[in-house]
Amino acid sequence: MKIPNVLEIIYAPGKAFKKITESPSYVGPLLIIVALVIANMGFAYVAMSKTMLEATVPNGQLQDEWTQNSTLWTSNALISESNDSIVGTYYGNASIAFSMSNATQVWMQLSNIGPVNCSSPDGYDQLSFRLKQINPQEKPQNASIYLFSTTASDYFYFDFTQDYSNSTINSWYNLTLPLNSEWSPSNANADWNNITGFKLVFDWASNSTVNMLVDGLFFHGVFHSWLDSAGVAYVLSFSFQSLFQFVITWVLLSALLFLLGRAFGGKVVWRVILIAVGFILITIVVQAVVNIVSYAALFQAKYPFAVIGGVAGEGTAEYNSVLDQTALVRSIGTITQLIIYAWTILLGAMILHYTAGMTWLKSIIASVAAYLITILVSSFLFG
Repeated sequence: MKIPNVLEIIYAPGKAFKKITESPSYVGPLLIIVALVIANMGFAYVAMSKTMLEATVPNGQLQDEWTQNSTLWTSNALISESNDSIVGTYYGNASIAFSMSNATQVWMQLSNIGPVNCSSPDGYDQLSFRLKQINPQEKPQNASIYLFSTTASDYFYFDFTQDYSNSTINSWYNLTLPLNSEWSPSNANADWNNITGFKLVFDWASNSTVNMLVDGLFFHGVFHSWLDSAGVAYVLSFSFQSLFQFVITWVLLSALLFLLGRAFGGKVVWRVILIAVGFILITIVVQAVVNIVSYAALFQAKYPFAVIGGVAGEGTAEYNSVLDQTALVRSIGTITQLIIYAWTILLGAMILHYTAGMTWLKSIIASVAAYLITILVSSFLFG
């Protein structure tokens, strides 16, 4: 079968099915498979290049590695690992605990973390971490943070006492601080382009027993495309996964049309049905092309750290914003999907009518049943 015969399914399906019955060939379905692979690669490339994910240090693959290992820290307090931690996609199963008796000041420091580029315009411009103060029951008089740049004498200082005043004793509190001009440099050598260490200092008015937990320390604020993060290999993986789904759909729909056609008394020939169904699944290629066009023209989604971090109850407003950004494209996708369903069912009915001599009513009933079962099975297998 030549390329014009494949396209004939779109504009003259009845004529095409008669030709398939007279001279069935697998060349047409194979051409459609090649077209589908190319189309799905194009769709994955466009969708991933226009999906922006907020990058973090450490990245999500390493989870919050800085607050998983107590040996990375130094402190004037006793350091240990605690299983009281934040639960989320980007978070591990531990936090770092600091304990000290009769103390007016507790400090904790993380070194050798970089260098992390926090300079404008391309560097990370936000810092997030979680604190849980178990003891004492009073808030500290001073809560300070230092970001070191190469040496202990070169740093940026920020007083977050006011920010921390909103926390609740014995509850996790999320602090997200912008890295901007409000931070005070120790000297001219402090360089936002070269952040290598992190330190927290807490002061109380009187001697206290201190128990504090630190978790989820991340630099973030830079957005990279999903394509940059996952690489072209993911595009190929997506395309071949869709190819596998196509083959399963092809064989399953063919088998169901064959069995139902026989049940309704049609003169069904397996090879003809299989080849004809391979032809009508050109509808999936059309759907992929429509998706490419709509995504290229209309799609842009930015997933902030609050969403991809995966902490329950967080990022709802940000996620709703993503839904608003993608509403039109998703609507187009839904409408296209429904059209493709109806179109494929109609073509399935035409297969039975033109190749098996069945009445239109029986053909439509068999096609609807076969396609609905195929969709249900595919949804179960592939989600």
